Amino acid sequence: MEYRTLGRTGIKVSPYCLGAMMFGAMGNPDHDDSIRIIHRALDAGVNFVDTADVYSQGESEEIVGKALKGRRDDVVLATKVHGGMGEDPNRAGNSRRWIVAEVENSLRRLQTDHIDLYQVHRPSPDTDVEETLSALTDLVRSGKVRAVGSSTFPASEIVEAQWIAERRGYERFRTEQPPYSIVNRGIEREVLPACERYGMGTLVWSPLAMGLLTGRYRKGQETDSPRMSFAPGRLTHERKLDVVEQLIPLAEKAGLSMVHLAMAFAVAHPGVTSAIIGPRTMEHLDDLLAGAEVTLDDEVLDRIDEIVPPGTDVDPGDVSYAPPAIEHARLRRRPAEERAAA
Repeated sequence: MEYRTLGRTGIKVSPYCLGAMMFGAMGNPDHDDSIRIIHRALDAGVNFVDTADVYSQGESEEIVGKALKGRRDDVVLATKVHGGMGEDPNRAGNSRRWIVAEVENSLRRLQTDHIDLYQVHRPSPDTDVEETLSALTDLVRSGKVRAVGSSTFPASEIVEAQWIAERRGYERFRTEQPPYSIVNRGIEREVLPACERYGMGTLVWSPLAMGLLTGRYRKGQETDSPRMSFAPGRLTHERKLDVVEQLIPLAEKAGLSMVHLAMAFAVAHPGVTSAIIGPRTMEHLDDLLAGAEVTLDDEVLDRIDEIVPPGTDVDPGDVSYAPPAIEHARLRRRPAEERAAA
């Protein structure tokens, strides 16, 4: 497996990153089976593992910690902070108070004394990014964290964080973790160019579009997949299913499965360092690994561009972070009395 440099950190990582979201109650509750899956990935040359505190409320980190016993030094270990870890409103977000406390919990669950890449899982509009970067800088200087990154940040906030880090002398975000797939190409417009400009590595998530690009979901066909209840709207969107119907013959003509076509597309972009795979079973992992060496020629990539134009999301509503100005109507409307007086 050829390794790539993670931004300008000098850290070498595999083009596939093993995502651990499906290990634990959210996916595969069998710890021993999940550990076997992690070991199989490591044995195949995957040296990059990504999890988060919020995945199964810490259970995923615990599984990863057990799996890496005796192999920790050979793995680039990434986790994330931001999501709620209980009913207390202060056990979430991007405040110094929470970051400094939660990193200790993650270190304990992961059974390690350091995290190679500590990522802020989502932006937090109620917290100055300066506050967040200040806390992360202290973690790097203390040796508990080697590098820091963001996840699903808009391009404008990526740039703002870089400017503040330079101005204040803080540790800067070295990576970004955005969603990216054939049907979710919006990051090609601004996020990936911004990351390339600042030398940030990218580990893209959901390259299979939550399973849509496996080819299991077809127009006019019903499926009993558990993912249907997890995100039904994303897997039954008419326009996205239209795209799948066009991609299936393209994959067949290229002699590829849909999974291998989708994964090869995700890692073909020069701005993408690594694509996160999220197997729930050994069968899923083996299928993904079988296509690790697949590359797409220009003819196939040109045809994908015709089906889904570069820089576009097939479903504009299929986003994982909506800024406050979009989420809250009150921020898009003048007060009623002001409108009435106009």
